[in-house]
Amino acid sequence: MSEVRVSTADAVRAAALRRMKLVATLLLAGMAVIFVVAFALEDAYPWIAYVRAAAEGGMVGAIADWFAVTALFRHPLGLKIPHTAIIPRRKDQIGASLGDFVEENFLAEDVVEGKIRSLGIAEKSGQWLSRPANADRVAREGAAAIRAAFTVLDDQTVQDVLESLFRRHVLAPPWGPPVGRLAENVFDDGHHHRLVDLLVDRAEEWMSENHDVVTGLVTERKPQWVPGFVDGFVGERVYTELSRFIRAVQRDPEHQVRQSIDSWLKTLAQDLQYDPAVIARAEGIKDQLANDPRVTDLVSRTWSSIKDTLLDAVSDPDSGLSRNFTAAVLDFGQRLATDEPLAAKVNSWISDGTVYLVRTYRSDIASVISETVERWDGVETSRKIELQVGRDLQFIRINGTVVGAIAGLVIFSLAHAVFG
Repeated sequence: MSEVRVSTADAVRAAALRRMKLVATLLLAGMAVIFVVAFALEDAYPWIAYVRAAAEGGMVGAIADWFAVTALFRHPLGLKIPHTAIIPRRKDQIGASLGDFVEENFLAEDVVEGKIRSLGIAEKSGQWLSRPANADRVAREGAAAIRAAFTVLDDQTVQDVLESLFRRHVLAPPWGPPVGRLAENVFDDGHHHRLVDLLVDRAEEWMSENHDVVTGLVTERKPQWVPGFVDGFVGERVYTELSRFIRAVQRDPEHQVRQSIDSWLKTLAQDLQYDPAVIARAEGIKDQLANDPRVTDLVSRTWSSIKDTLLDAVSDPDSGLSRNFTAAVLDFGQRLATDEPLAAKVNSWISDGTVYLVRTYRSDIASVISETVERWDGVETSRKIELQVGRDLQFIRINGTVVGAIAGLVIFSLAHAVFG
Protein backbone atom coordinates (compact mmCIF):
# COMPACT_ATOMS: atom_id res chain seq x y z
CA MET A 1 0.00 0.00 0.00
CA SER A 2 1.50 3.29 -1.08
CA GLU A 3 1.96 6.32 1.12
CA VAL A 4 0.42 9.70 0.44
CA ARG A 5 3.05 12.21 -0.63
CA VAL A 6 3.61 15.18 1.68
CA SER A 7 4.42 18.51 0.07
CA THR A 8 5.69 21.84 1.39
CA ALA A 9 2.12 23.14 1.19
CA ASP A 10 1.06 20.31 3.52
CA ALA A 11 3.60 21.46 6.08
CA VAL A 12 2.09 24.97 5.96
CA ARG A 13 -1.42 23.53 6.36
CA ALA A 14 -0.25 21.41 9.30
CA ALA A 15 1.04 24.50 11.11
CA ALA A 16 -2.25 26.35 10.50
CA LEU A 17 -4.20 23.32 11.73
CA ARG A 18 -2.19 23.17 14.93
CA ARG A 19 -2.90 26.86 15.61
CA MET A 20 -6.64 26.42 15.12
CA LYS A 21 -6.68 23.32 17.34
CA LEU A 22 -4.92 25.31 20.02
CA VAL A 23 -7.47 28.16 19.76
CA ALA A 24 -10.42 25.73 19.99
CA THR A 25 -8.82 23.87 22.91
CA LEU A 26 -8.02 27.10 24.78
CA LEU A 27 -11.64 28.19 24.34
CA LEU A 28 -12.80 24.91 25.87
CA ALA A 29 -10.35 25.34 28.71
CA GLY A 30 -11.57 28.88 29.23
CA MET A 31 -15.16 27.65 29.51
CA ALA A 32 -14.04 25.04 32.03
CA VAL A 33 -12.30 27.65 34.19
CA ILE A 34 -15.32 29.94 34.04
CA PHE A 35 -17.57 27.02 35.00
CA VAL A 36 -15.43 26.11 38.03
CA VAL A 37 -15.24 29.70 39.28
CA ALA A 38 -18.95 30.32 38.73
CA PHE A 39 -19.87 27.04 40.37
CA ALA A 40 -17.81 27.96 43.43
CA LEU A 41 -19.28 31.47 43.76
CA GLU A 42 -22.84 30.61 42.82
CA ASP A 43 -24.10 30.42 46.44
CA ALA A 44 -22.61 33.80 47.25
CA TYR A 45 -23.69 35.46 44.08
CA PRO A 46 -26.89 33.91 42.72
CA TRP A 47 -26.69 35.82 39.41
CA ILE A 48 -23.48 33.89 38.60
CA ALA A 49 -25.74 30.88 37.96
CA TYR A 50 -26.38 32.34 34.51
CA VAL A 51 -22.63 32.47 33.88
CA ARG A 52 -22.27 28.88 35.09
CA ALA A 53 -25.08 27.74 32.79
CA ALA A 54 -23.46 29.48 29.80
CA ALA A 55 -20.04 28.00 30.61
CA GLU A 56 -21.56 24.56 31.12
CA GLY A 57 -23.36 24.71 27.76
CA GLY A 58 -20.17 25.94 26.08
CA MET A 59 -18.20 23.01 27.49
CA VAL A 60 -20.82 20.53 26.34
CA GLY A 61 -20.89 22.02 22.84
CA ALA A 62 -17.10 22.15 22.61
CA ILE A 63 -16.66 18.56 23.79
CA ALA A 64 -19.42 17.24 21.52
CA ASP A 65 -17.98 18.97 18.46
CA TRP A 66 -14.44 17.91 19.37
CA PHE A 67 -15.68 14.34 19.50
CA ALA A 68 -17.48 14.71 16.16
CA VAL A 69 -14.51 16.26 14.40
CA THR A 70 -11.99 13.84 15.89
CA ALA A 71 -14.18 10.82 15.06
CA LEU A 72 -13.82 11.60 11.38
CA PHE A 73 -10.06 11.01 11.40
CA ARG A 74 -9.23 8.78 14.38
CA HIS A 75 -10.57 7.12 17.54
CA PRO A 76 -11.11 9.86 20.21
CA LEU A 77 -8.62 9.35 23.06
CA GLY A 78 -7.67 6.06 21.41
CA LEU A 79 -10.97 4.49 22.42
CA LYS A 80 -12.39 2.29 19.66
CA ILE A 81 -15.89 3.65 19.96
CA PRO A 82 -18.26 2.48 17.20
CA HIS A 83 -18.59 4.78 14.21
CA THR A 84 -15.34 6.61 14.87
CA ALA A 85 -12.16 6.83 12.74
CA ILE A 86 -14.57 6.99 9.81
CA ILE A 87 -12.11 8.03 7.10
CA PRO A 88 -9.40 5.39 7.83
CA ARG A 89 -12.02 2.64 8.10
CA ARG A 90 -14.08 3.62 5.07
CA LYS A 91 -11.26 4.93 2.89
CA ASP A 92 -11.99 2.58 0.00
CA GLN A 93 -15.74 3.28 0.07
CA ILE A 94 -15.05 7.02 0.16
CA GLY A 95 -12.72 6.70 -2.83
CA ALA A 96 -15.31 4.69 -4.77
CA SER A 97 -18.04 7.17 -3.90
CA LEU A 98 -15.82 10.07 -4.94
CA GLY A 99 -15.07 8.34 -8.23
CA ASP A 100 -18.78 7.73 -8.87
CA PHE A 101 -19.52 11.35 -7.98
CA VAL A 102 -16.94 12.63 -10.45
CA GLU A 103 -18.16 10.25 -13.15
CA GLU A 104 -21.82 11.18 -12.77
CA ASN A 105 -21.44 14.92 -12.26
CA PHE A 106 -18.20 16.01 -13.92
CA LEU A 107 -17.80 13.44 -16.70
CA ALA A 108 -21.41 13.53 -17.85
CA GLU A 109 -21.63 13.89 -21.64
CA ASP A 110 -23.79 17.02 -21.58
CA VAL A 111 -21.51 18.70 -19.04
CA VAL A 112 -18.33 17.97 -21.01
CA GLU A 113 -19.92 18.87 -24.34
CA GLY A 114 -21.24 22.18 -23.02
CA LYS A 115 -17.88 23.08 -21.52
CA ILE A 116 -15.92 22.18 -24.66
CA ARG A 117 -18.28 24.17 -26.90
CA SER A 118 -18.10 27.21 -24.60
CA LEU A 119 -14.30 27.29 -24.76
CA GLY A 120 -14.10 28.16 -28.47
CA ILE A 121 -10.98 26.04 -28.86
CA ALA A 122 -10.77 26.48 -32.63
CA GLU A 123 -10.92 30.28 -32.50
CA LYS A 124 -8.38 30.53 -29.68
CA SER A 125 -6.08 28.04 -31.38
CA GLY A 126 -6.39 29.97 -34.63
CA GLN A 127 -5.51 33.26 -32.95
CA TRP A 128 -2.47 31.61 -31.36
CA LEU A 129 -1.33 29.93 -34.57
CA SER A 130 -1.85 33.09 -36.64
CA ARG A 131 1.07 34.74 -34.85
CA PRO A 132 4.26 34.17 -36.89
CA ALA A 133 6.35 33.39 -33.81
CA ASN A 134 3.91 30.67 -32.72
CA ALA A 135 3.63 29.21 -36.22
CA ASP A 136 7.42 29.06 -36.38
CA ARG A 137 7.47 27.36 -32.99
CA VAL A 138 4.98 24.73 -34.16
CA ALA A 139 7.12 24.11 -37.23
CA ARG A 140 10.24 23.68 -35.08
CA GLU A 141 8.46 21.34 -32.69
CA GLY A 142 7.10 19.36 -35.62
CA ALA A 143 10.58 19.08 -37.08
CA ALA A 144 11.93 17.89 -33.72
CA ALA A 145 9.15 15.30 -33.52
CA ILE A 146 9.97 14.02 -37.01
CA ARG A 147 13.68 13.76 -36.17
CA ALA A 148 12.86 11.94 -32.94
CA ALA A 149 10.53 9.56 -34.77
CA PHE A 150 13.20 8.72 -37.34
CA THR A 151 15.73 8.20 -34.55
CA VAL A 152 13.44 5.73 -32.78
CA LEU A 153 12.36 3.87 -35.93
CA ASP A 154 14.45 0.88 -36.93
CA ASP A 155 15.28 1.09 -40.64
CA GLN A 156 15.11 -2.65 -41.21
CA THR A 157 11.74 -2.89 -39.49
CA VAL A 158 10.34 -0.06 -41.58
CA GLN A 159 11.72 -1.61 -44.76
CA ASP A 160 10.16 -4.96 -43.86
CA VAL A 161 6.80 -3.28 -43.27
CA LEU A 162 6.99 -1.34 -46.54
CA GLU A 163 8.00 -4.44 -48.47
CA SER A 164 5.18 -6.41 -46.85
CA LEU A 165 2.67 -3.70 -47.78
CA PHE A 166 4.05 -3.53 -51.31
CA ARG A 167 3.79 -7.27 -51.79
CA ARG A 168 0.34 -7.47 -50.18
CA HIS A 169 -1.28 -4.57 -52.01
CA VAL A 170 0.71 -4.43 -55.27
CA LEU A 171 2.14 -7.85 -56.03
CA ALA A 172 -0.42 -10.16 -54.40
CA PRO A 173 -3.57 -9.00 -56.30
CA PRO A 174 -3.89 -10.17 -59.94
CA TRP A 175 -2.52 -7.65 -62.40
CA GLY A 176 -4.27 -8.59 -65.64
CA PRO A 177 -7.89 -7.41 -65.10
CA PRO A 178 -7.14 -4.10 -63.33
CA VAL A 179 -4.36 -3.23 -65.81
CA GLY A 180 -6.70 -4.15 -68.66
CA ARG A 181 -9.48 -1.94 -67.31
CA LEU A 182 -7.09 0.96 -66.85
CA ALA A 183 -5.64 0.49 -70.31
CA GLU A 184 -9.12 0.24 -71.84
CA ASN A 185 -10.09 3.59 -70.33
CA VAL A 186 -6.85 5.15 -71.56
CA PHE A 187 -7.26 3.77 -75.09
CA ASP A 188 -10.96 4.69 -75.29
CA ASP A 189 -10.13 8.28 -74.37
CA GLY A 190 -7.33 8.37 -76.96
CA HIS A 191 -4.61 9.29 -74.48
CA HIS A 192 -2.22 6.83 -76.16
CA HIS A 193 -2.23 8.83 -79.41
CA ARG A 194 0.43 11.19 -78.06
CA LEU A 195 2.69 8.24 -77.36
CA VAL A 196 2.16 6.93 -80.89
CA ASP A 197 2.92 10.43 -82.24
CA LEU A 198 6.11 10.52 -80.22
CA LEU A 199 7.25 7.13 -81.53
CA VAL A 200 6.50 8.07 -85.14
CA ASP A 201 8.29 11.42 -84.74
CA ARG A 202 11.34 9.73 -83.29
CA ALA A 203 11.30 7.17 -86.10
CA GLU A 204 11.18 9.96 -88.68
CA GLU A 205 14.06 11.78 -86.95
CA TRP A 206 16.12 8.61 -86.86
CA MET A 207 15.53 7.98 -90.54
CA SER A 208 16.57 11.52 -91.37
CA GLU A 209 19.79 11.23 -89.38
CA ASN A 210 20.78 7.68 -90.42
CA HIS A 211 20.61 7.56 -94.25
CA ASP A 212 23.92 5.74 -94.55
CA VAL A 213 22.98 3.23 -91.87
CA VAL A 214 19.78 2.22 -93.72
CA THR A 215 21.39 1.96 -97.13
CA GLY A 216 24.32 0.08 -95.62
CA LEU A 217 22.04 -2.47 -94.00
CA VAL A 218 20.29 -3.06 -97.32
CA THR A 219 23.65 -3.63 -99.03
CA GLU A 220 24.83 -6.07 -96.32
CA ARG A 221 21.64 -8.14 -96.44
CA LYS A 222 21.04 -8.32 -100.19
CA PRO A 223 21.21 -11.82 -101.79
CA GLN A 224 24.61 -12.93 -103.12
CA TRP A 225 23.34 -13.25 -106.65
CA VAL A 226 22.29 -9.56 -106.89
CA PRO A 227 24.88 -7.65 -108.98
CA GLY A 228 26.97 -5.12 -107.07
CA PHE A 229 26.21 -2.23 -109.37
CA VAL A 230 22.60 -2.12 -108.10
CA ASP A 231 23.54 -1.83 -104.40
CA GLY A 232 23.24 1.92 -104.25
CA PHE A 233 20.05 1.98 -106.24
CA VAL A 234 18.30 -0.63 -104.03
CA GLY A 235 19.49 0.94 -100.78
CA GLU A 236 18.37 4.39 -101.84
CA ARG A 237 15.02 3.03 -102.97
CA VAL A 238 14.41 1.26 -99.68
CA TYR A 239 15.38 4.35 -97.70
CA THR A 240 13.08 6.56 -99.76
CA GLU A 241 10.10 4.24 -99.38
CA LEU A 242 10.60 3.84 -95.63
CA SER A 243 10.87 7.61 -95.16
CA ARG A 244 7.79 8.19 -97.30
CA PHE A 245 5.87 5.56 -95.31
CA ILE A 246 6.85 7.03 -91.92
CA ARG A 247 5.96 10.56 -93.05
CA ALA A 248 2.59 9.33 -94.26
CA VAL A 249 1.88 7.78 -90.87
CA GLN A 250 3.11 10.98 -89.23
CA ARG A 251 0.82 13.25 -91.25
CA ASP A 252 -2.36 11.16 -91.35
CA PRO A 253 -4.15 10.73 -87.96
CA GLU A 254 -6.38 8.14 -89.60
CA HIS A 255 -3.61 6.13 -91.20
CA GLN A 256 -4.12 2.40 -91.42
CA VAL A 257 -1.07 1.78 -89.23
CA ARG A 258 -2.49 3.99 -86.51
CA GLN A 259 -5.82 2.21 -86.74
CA SER A 260 -4.06 -1.13 -86.53
CA ILE A 261 -2.20 0.00 -83.44
CA ASP A 262 -5.47 1.18 -81.87
CA SER A 263 -7.16 -2.10 -82.66
CA TRP A 264 -4.27 -4.14 -81.28
CA LEU A 265 -4.08 -2.12 -78.06
CA LYS A 266 -7.83 -2.38 -77.41
CA THR A 267 -7.71 -6.12 -78.08
CA LEU A 268 -4.83 -6.39 -75.63
CA ALA A 269 -6.84 -4.49 -73.00
CA GLN A 270 -9.76 -6.88 -73.48
CA ASP A 271 -7.50 -9.95 -73.36
CA LEU A 272 -5.90 -8.73 -70.11
CA GLN A 273 -9.37 -8.72 -68.56
CA TYR A 274 -10.97 -11.84 -70.02
CA ASP A 275 -8.43 -14.08 -71.81
CA PRO A 276 -7.09 -16.70 -69.31
CA ALA A 277 -3.91 -17.21 -71.33
CA VAL A 278 -3.06 -13.51 -71.43
CA ILE A 279 -3.96 -13.13 -67.74
CA ALA A 280 -1.67 -16.06 -66.92
CA ARG A 281 1.19 -14.44 -68.87
CA ALA A 282 0.64 -11.20 -66.94
CA GLU A 283 0.74 -13.15 -63.69
CA GLY A 284 3.98 -14.78 -64.82
CA ILE A 285 5.55 -11.38 -65.37
CA LYS A 286 4.31 -10.29 -61.96
CA ASP A 287 5.77 -13.40 -60.30
CA GLN A 288 9.13 -12.73 -61.91
CA LEU A 289 9.06 -9.23 -60.45
CA ALA A 290 7.92 -10.47 -57.05
CA ASN A 291 10.85 -12.88 -56.81
CA ASP A 292 13.35 -10.37 -58.11
CA PRO A 293 15.74 -9.28 -55.32
CA ARG A 294 15.70 -5.84 -56.83
CA VAL A 295 12.20 -5.37 -55.35
CA THR A 296 13.69 -5.51 -51.86
CA ASP A 297 16.50 -3.22 -52.98
CA LEU A 298 13.95 -0.80 -54.45
CA VAL A 299 12.02 -0.64 -51.17
CA SER A 300 15.25 -0.15 -49.23
CA ARG A 301 16.46 2.65 -51.50
CA THR A 302 13.01 4.27 -51.49
CA TRP A 303 12.87 4.35 -47.69
CA SER A 304 16.45 5.61 -47.42
CA SER A 305 15.74 8.37 -49.93
CA ILE A 306 12.55 9.43 -48.17
CA LYS A 307 14.24 9.39 -44.77
CA ASP A 308 17.32 11.32 -45.88
CA THR A 309 15.26 13.87 -47.80
CA LEU A 310 12.91 14.51 -44.89
CA LEU A 311 15.72 14.71 -42.33
CA ASP A 312 17.64 17.17 -44.47
CA ALA A 313 14.51 19.24 -45.04
CA VAL A 314 13.34 19.39 -41.42
CA SER A 315 16.88 20.05 -40.14
CA ASP A 316 17.20 23.15 -42.30
CA PRO A 317 14.84 25.94 -41.16
CA ASP A 318 15.37 27.67 -44.52
CA SER A 319 14.43 24.62 -46.59
CA GLY A 320 11.38 24.72 -48.83
CA LEU A 321 9.61 22.10 -46.70
CA SER A 322 10.18 24.03 -43.46
CA ARG A 323 9.06 27.33 -44.97
CA ASN A 324 6.01 25.75 -46.58
CA PHE A 325 5.06 24.01 -43.34
CA THR A 326 5.37 27.26 -41.37
CA ALA A 327 3.31 29.07 -43.99
CA ALA A 328 0.69 26.32 -43.90
CA VAL A 329 0.43 26.53 -40.10
CA LEU A 330 0.14 30.31 -40.26
CA ASP A 331 -2.51 30.15 -42.98
CA PHE A 332 -4.47 27.50 -41.10
CA GLY A 333 -4.40 29.61 -37.94
CA GLN A 334 -5.65 32.67 -39.79
CA ARG A 335 -8.46 30.67 -41.37
CA LEU A 336 -9.47 29.25 -37.99
CA ALA A 337 -9.53 32.73 -36.50
CA THR A 338 -11.55 34.34 -39.30
CA ASP A 339 -13.55 31.60 -41.01
CA GLU A 340 -16.56 31.02 -38.76
CA PRO A 341 -17.91 27.96 -40.63
CA LEU A 342 -14.49 26.29 -40.48
CA ALA A 343 -14.08 27.12 -36.79
CA ALA A 344 -17.57 25.78 -36.06
CA LYS A 345 -16.75 22.56 -37.91
CA VAL A 346 -13.46 22.13 -36.00
CA ASN A 347 -15.18 22.86 -32.69
CA SER A 348 -17.79 20.27 -33.57
CA TRP A 349 -15.07 17.70 -34.31
CA ILE A 350 -13.33 18.46 -31.03
CA SER A 351 -16.59 18.30 -29.10
CA ASP A 352 -17.68 15.06 -30.73
CA GLY A 353 -14.26 13.49 -30.17
CA THR A 354 -14.16 14.54 -26.54
CA VAL A 355 -17.70 13.31 -25.90
CA TYR A 356 -16.80 9.99 -27.51
CA LEU A 357 -13.74 9.63 -25.28
CA VAL A 358 -15.78 10.54 -22.20
CA ARG A 359 -18.57 8.16 -23.17
CA THR A 360 -16.12 5.33 -23.79
CA TYR A 361 -13.57 5.85 -21.04
CA ARG A 362 -15.23 7.88 -18.29
CA SER A 363 -15.51 4.83 -16.03
CA ASP A 364 -11.79 4.19 -16.52
CA ILE A 365 -10.99 7.84 -15.84
CA ALA A 366 -13.09 7.90 -12.68
CA SER A 367 -11.60 4.60 -11.53
CA VAL A 368 -8.23 6.36 -11.28
CA ILE A 369 -9.61 8.14 -8.18
CA SER A 370 -10.90 5.03 -6.44
CA GLU A 371 -7.85 2.92 -7.35
CA THR A 372 -5.47 5.64 -6.18
CA VAL A 373 -7.31 6.01 -2.86
CA GLU A 374 -7.29 2.23 -2.41
CA ARG A 375 -3.50 2.21 -2.64
CA TRP A 376 -3.15 4.85 0.06
CA ASP A 377 -2.48 3.96 3.67
CA GLY A 378 -5.59 4.58 5.80
CA VAL A 379 -3.86 6.62 8.51
CA GLU A 380 -1.92 8.67 5.98
CA THR A 381 -5.08 9.26 3.97
CA SER A 382 -6.87 10.48 7.07
CA ARG A 383 -4.00 12.81 7.89
CA LYS A 384 -3.89 14.13 4.33
CA ILE A 385 -7.61 14.91 4.31
CA GLU A 386 -7.38 16.46 7.76
CA LEU A 387 -4.65 18.79 6.51
CA GLN A 388 -6.95 19.92 3.69
CA VAL A 389 -10.13 20.55 5.72
CA GLY A 390 -9.10 20.24 9.36
CA ARG A 391 -8.52 23.95 9.89
CA ASP A 392 -12.08 24.72 8.79
CA LEU A 393 -13.39 21.90 10.95
CA GLN A 394 -11.81 23.53 14.01
CA PHE A 395 -14.20 26.42 13.47
CA ILE A 396 -16.95 23.90 14.10
CA ARG A 397 -15.47 23.33 17.56
CA ILE A 398 -15.26 27.08 18.17
CA ASN A 399 -18.80 27.64 16.90
CA GLY A 400 -19.99 24.69 18.98
CA THR A 401 -18.50 26.28 22.07
CA VAL A 402 -20.16 29.64 21.39
CA VAL A 403 -23.51 28.13 20.37
CA GLY A 404 -23.42 25.77 23.35
CA ALA A 405 -22.81 28.67 25.70
CA ILE A 406 -25.69 30.64 24.24
CA ALA A 407 -27.97 27.59 24.28
CA GLY A 408 -27.05 26.84 27.89
CA LEU A 409 -27.77 30.41 28.92
CA VAL A 410 -31.12 30.49 27.08
CA ILE A 411 -32.26 27.13 28.46
CA PHE A 412 -31.29 28.07 32.01
CA SER A 413 -32.97 31.47 31.68
CA LEU A 414 -36.20 29.92 30.37
CA ALA A 415 -36.22 27.26 33.07
CA HIS A 416 -35.57 29.87 35.78
CA ALA A 417 -38.29 32.09 34.43
CA VAL A 418 -40.83 29.24 34.38
CA PHE A 419 -39.94 27.35 37.52
CA GLY A 420 -38.26 30.08 39.59
